[in-house]
Amino acid sequence: MSRRLRLAVLACGGAGLAVLLVLACLDLPSFGGRSHPYGERAVRASLARHTANTIASINFDLRAYDTLGEMSILFAAVLGCVVLLRQARDEHRAPPAPADVAPPVGRYALIVLPIALVVGVYVIAHGQLSPGGGFQGGVVAATALHLLYLGADYRALERIRPIGAFEVCDALAAGAYLVLGLAGVLAGTAFLANTLLPYGTFNTLSSGGTVPLLNAAIGMEVACAVVVLLARFLEQAVEIEEEQGS
Repeated sequence: MSRRLRLAVLACGGAGLAVLLVLACLDLPSFGGRSHPYGERAVRASLARHTANTIASINFDLRAYDTLGEMSILFAAVLGCVVLLRQARDEHRAPPAPADVAPPVGRYALIVLPIALVVGVYVIAHGQLSPGGGFQGGVVAATALHLLYLGADYRALERIRPIGAFEVCDALAAGAYLVLGLAGVLAGTAFLANTLLPYGTFNTLSSGGTVPLLNAAIGMEVACAVVVLLARFLEQAVEIEEEQGS
């Protein structure tokens, strides 16, 4: 395909997208109006299934299938990163040199690390009750581990971050989300339908039916995925620094 033809295809696609966006904007309700049919239905459905956080109900109940797609995109990105940045047979990485960390920075990072990790786990566990959830908490928990890179050095981070284990956990978390969806089909309902478990007592950790389980699976998948991604990029950065230093 020639460059001119590619630009023509891009222009046609862009023009079509622009038309759709304009038509969608023209059909929007007036700003500040009282009619919010989707929001009202989402709140009613969330309360009916004893899920205090309506956003969590939307992500893991009303549109749990869409969340599966978002998780699959992240999983595919991690898989591609692992394949592209894997160590070749003719590559040999020397142990990284000890880092020169300023004492105040190191102390602060080591103090904040367990606090940030607990906050990440808390955000995941309470996703169906309060703002946050698996996506947000997973990122917080994963980045909290990397405070050790600032507080100590790369070798210390490697000791608490076995990449193989995180890769396995990433795959298991993605599989758990699928298994929960298939369990609904085997039970005679729809895929990812929130009908498998009792809804529990409103505003408690056990409320929301399958929402807490799907939320936990996403939290585990996101945390492991971010750890693996950062690990692969940090390995490349270490190798580049070593090559420049040599």
